[in-house]
Amino acid sequence: MRTAAPAASHHVISKYKLPLEVSYCTKCVVSNQRPRIHFDEDGVCSACKFAEHKRRNIDWDRREAELKKLLDRHRSSDGSYDVVVPASGGKDSAFVAHQLKYKYGMHPLTVTWSPHLYTDIGWKNFQRFIHIGGFDNILGTPNGEVHRKLTRLAFEHLGDPFQAFIYGQKAFPMRMAMHYKVSLVMYGEDGEVEYGGDKNAADRSGHDASGDLIKHYFSGVGPLEWMKHGVRREDLHPYLPPAQKEAGAAKLEIRFFGYYKKWVPQENYYYAVENTGFIANPDGRSEGTYSKYASLDDRIDGFHYYLSYIKFGIGRATSDAAHEIRDGHISREEGVALVRRYDGEFPQKHFLEFLEYTSLTEKRFWEIVDGFRPPHLWEKSKTGWRLKHQVS
Repeated sequence: MRTAAPAASHHVISKYKLPLEVSYCTKCVVSNQRPRIHFDEDGVCSACKFAEHKRRNIDWDRREAELKKLLDRHRSSDGSYDVVVPASGGKDSAFVAHQLKYKYGMHPLTVTWSPHLYTDIGWKNFQRFIHIGGFDNILGTPNGEVHRKLTRLAFEHLGDPFQAFIYGQKAFPMRMAMHYKVSLVMYGEDGEVEYGGDKNAADRSGHDASGDLIKHYFSGVGPLEWMKHGVRREDLHPYLPPAQKEAGAAKLEIRFFGYYKKWVPQENYYYAVENTGFIANPDGRSEGTYSKYASLDDRIDGFHYYLSYIKFGIGRATSDAAHEIRDGHISREEGVALVRRYDGEFPQKHFLEFLEYTSLTEKRFWEIVDGFRPPHLWEKSKTGWRLKHQVS
């Protein structure tokens, strides 16, 4: 039987400041183990509070007026690029790019940081986004050897093989904006408030170039930290966001479209199907969840979500059900049933490819995974590992 590595599992608790007593939101299905989430005295999570805030307190007409004013300030008069949109060709970036170009008359340059390993449906949607949606695009693909090394290191030390991708996803669009002398970068939603995080981030329209990237998006570990593990500084350049002084000189502004337009992922999906030819998962649903339209482009996606389940007891189905409950698409009871059925399902489909990509044996893979199981969440039995707490 595999055994956990206590030092690593206790590190998860201290690093993310996880409460040892597990509780679940009374309105959705997320627990207090999500990093930086807050629960009020009624047991309602900060993401649900923000969803209620969006319904009750935000004047979306006024927000759209703010958007138009922002876009007019950046709009080019000669058809040159005037906004950079980080875009995978998925439902959310398709919604943002298409709205900016066809509703608001902007001239977007879409910029894509390549997945680790494209899925067939991910590549197809990316091409349909460009050719049916009608967008100029730059695809950035990092040094494969360096990217694989960073992916393995992050998996071993952080329990997240997505870390290198997240660096580039943030840094590359900013770098391309500066290269093309475009001063506006428009991301989709602010995940820090939409899905539960630092409550002080509520109602911010964007962030500066360096800002809270390390705290909110990089799990407290910036790209240069990997030099301690033998990665050369020159190999980390594509992963480094511009310094604040550098971005300030370029007058770079980073904004969230979800601040100006009410963010509803399921509605974005319908919009992308209609306007950019987006195709849902042909397998019917993604491993670990019931949904079929999100995070489809990378064969490593499933391991990012699976390790979230290991570290926090929060898997892909929990993430999907929580925001669909907040958006009114399903009830909490339905969400609970979906979580208990699908959360923690192992991403078997691309397992061998993941092992090959990271140069790991299956034995070493499970040693790493089991080492990230916090003891207040997991216990061993004769049949294997069991999550101590489940939403009900």
